[in-house]
Formats: sequence, C-alpha cells, structure tokens
Amino acid sequence: MILPVILAGGTGSRLWPLSRDLMPKQFLTLHGEHTMLQTTILRLAGIKTLPPLVICNEEHRFIAAEQLRQISQLDHNIILEPTGRNTAPAIALAAFTALKQGIDPLLLVLAADHVIANNTEFIKALAQADVLANNNNLVTFGIVPTAAETGYGYIKRGAALGDAYSVAQFVEKPNLTTAQQYFASGDYYWNSGMFMFKASVYLTELKQHRPDIYIACERAMADVNPDLDFIRVNYDAFIACPSDSVDYAVMEKTRAAVVVAIDAGWNDIGSWASIWDISAKDSVGNVHKGDVLDIDGSNNYVFAETGLVATVGLSNIVVVQTKDAVLVATKNKVQAVKAIVQQLKATGRSEYKIHREVYRPWGKYEAIDSGERYQVKRITVKPGEKLSMQLHHHRSEHWIVVSGMAKVTLNGTETLLYENQSIYIPIGAVHALENPSNMPLEIIEVQTGAYLGEDDIVRLSDRYGRV
Repeated sequence: MILPVILAGGTGSRLWPLSRDLMPKQFLTLHGEHTMLQTTILRLAGIKTLPPLVICNEEHRFIAAEQLRQISQLDHNIILEPTGRNTAPAIALAAFTALKQGIDPLLLVLAADHVIANNTEFIKALAQADVLANNNNLVTFGIVPTAAETGYGYIKRGAALGDAYSVAQFVEKPNLTTAQQYFASGDYYWNSGMFMFKASVYLTELKQHRPDIYIACERAMADVNPDLDFIRVNYDAFIACPSDSVDYAVMEKTRAAVVVAIDAGWNDIGSWASIWDISAKDSVGNVHKGDVLDIDGSNNYVFAETGLVATVGLSNIVVVQTKDAVLVATKNKVQAVKAIVQQLKATGRSEYKIHREVYRPWGKYEAIDSGERYQVKRITVKPGEKLSMQLHHHRSEHWIVVSGMAKVTLNGTETLLYENQSIYIPIGAVHALENPSNMPLEIIEVQTGAYLGEDDIVRLSDRYGRV
C-alpha cells in the first residue's frame, strides 16, 4: 500500500510578495483551482493510497489543517516539525509514524509545491516505481529535461533495469556549459525531489549512513503528543537532529538507488518566471490575473490582488500587487527577489513574514488601518468557532458586528450581538468571541492603547491548544 508523504515546509521567498513566511507558496492557489498542497494530494485520486501524511512547520499547522479539511483529507495526519531539519529527518518521521501504526507501506514522498501537467504520465511512473520499491529499491523520479537548465540538480542514469535505470550519480546544479552537455547526452534527468521506497528500507539505509539522524528521529517519535489533527514530536530530540537532505543522507550513498523517468510537464514553481511559463497566455504572451489593463505590452506576468493595475509599453516584465506591497521586475531577474526578502528581514520589516490578511484556526483577520496608539482589523469567524478566552495588558478593544451573530463573553457575562451592535472590551478584561450560528461572523475591531502587538494576548483557555 502507498502512503503519500507530503513535504510542506519551506517559505518560497522567490515568490514574494504573494508568498510570505507565514503563508508560503505551498498554501497558495498559483495554478488551477486549488492550493499547491491540495493539488499535490488530489492528483493521486487515480490510485489507491492510504490517507496522506503532511509534514509542515508548527507555524503553518492551522493553514494545513484547514486546506486538508476542505478536500476531505484531514485525519489526524499532520506531523509538526518544531523547526526545519531538511528532508531526510522529515521523511524519517513519516517512516517511524507508519511503522508505529503496524504497517510498512511504500512511502511516496512528494513536495507540496510542484506542478505536473500530465497526470496520466505521472500515474504511469508511479506504477513503475511501485514494482521497484516493493523489491526493496529506493526509487527517485528523474524529470526528462526540456532544456539545458542550470537551476536544477541532475541525476545521471546507469544500467537499464527494465523501464528504469540504476543511479550512476547525483550532480549539483551545473553551469550553462555543463548543463548543455548533460542535455545533449540524454543520460541525465532533472532531480525532482520525489521518491518512493518502503518505510523500513528507508530507515535501514538511514541508520547505516546517517545513524545520528536516525537516532534523533527515533527519539523524537518515541514521545509524541497527539493534539487535535496534529502529531507533535518530542521537541528537544528533534531540535538536536542534524539537518540534511535525503539526497545527501541516503540516496547518494545507497547501492539500491533507482531512477524512473517522468515526462509529464513537471515544474517546481521556483520563480515568477516559472509561473508565467506554465500559465495560459494571450496572443502576445501576456498572463493577467485580477483587474489588469495592459496597453502595448507583451510577454508580461501581471497579478493584481486588489484594485486596478495598469501597464503601458512593457515587455518581459513581472508585476505582482498585493494589499501591502508591489513587485516590479524583469522576468530574467526574478530569482533576485530572494534578495529583497533578505533585505526586508535585515531591516526588521514585517512584509517578508506576514500578509495583511492572516489565517487562524477559527477564521481570519485583516489589518485595515493603523497609526499611533490605534489599529483597525476586520475579523471573520467561521460558523461554530471560538477565539481563545484571553485578556490584554496594554490595549482596549471595540467590537462592531458587521454581519452574523456574535456571542461575547466579558468577565464571565455572556452577551449576544447582532448586525450594527457593538461592545467595549476594557484593558485587563477577560473576554472571548464566538460564532454560535451557521453563518460566518464578521466584525470590525478597533484597538487602542500603548502597545498593540499580537504578543499582548494572554490566553487563559483555547480549544486549539495554544495556551
């Protein structure tokens, strides 16, 4: 039986300003109707698998859970990493989880941020890998290259094994001349970062080649804490785990590595130019998302999240507008967007980390306005959900119901509020907000005080385990 293991870590900084630390690209809808994470799972609908295991960062847990819930795939199946330790430890956590459940499935390891255009070819490659992995091989999927690409690592194929090949060598991202030689030879594939192998076989190889990672992950999984739909590993044990990729830790060292070729329109969405590549274009090569007016432009990618974006006489340009930032870049320089993110971090700005719209397990809030000693938010609470019972030491709040029904607990007294009604929350008051109805609740919150940071929330009780 196949157990999909979806690696949903990472920040996707080269897709800023849409991708942020707290809302990275794997949780965005960048191609098609679903988010990248959802699409990764849904493309497996043609084969019989166990419910997927999703591995993500602690900070992204509620986003991941909500997106799995939306596609009916949420089943206590999200492993939380206290911090990123690369792919070798992440896969080990999944393997130990499977074995603890008394099964030894084939782990199908997939990144949550890839696009695959031809799903029929993808499923065909999985069937080939299934046979090989059941024979205790460690299968990697090599992408048949379409160009001399310098942005990917490569896999050199060795002896033929039916429709697959032994792995002769993994090689780093080459320079252009070397990439051209690889492409011309026909013996090299792009390294996709997708794998299939038995859980037990992977752990055996990991124990042989990186016993330090094996031991750390074994200890981390020996003391797990089930929490709602999440599997929390032992914090101290996992923090002590070395960081390494599955390529370096296992695949480059094992004698059982096999490569299955895939020619299925694969793309790892590594930049805005990649998004342009895979998107449907107009007659002059433009891709427009949102309210866009483009005059005499060609081969542009223009994304408008709010409001109108107008361009005149531009070619080979990327424009991405969000509620709090605008990116303008030439398509051949978009890899350098990562440097902008680094500069934002270095100067202490918040735009690298968070959007104005922030998702929470109970719903979301959007920062509308702020100034000295005040801040205004629009809060949306999903039906039946409740914010934590809390207090603030430095701010008071006014809540105005825009639509829906609000159940407000204030210093032990419960009050129902309806559209156009409001309530005042003094500094230090113990309070909670709940939506008892079957319709979304929307309120405007006006905060005033000397300090308005999110860390001035003292949670006294919380149904989402955040106390």
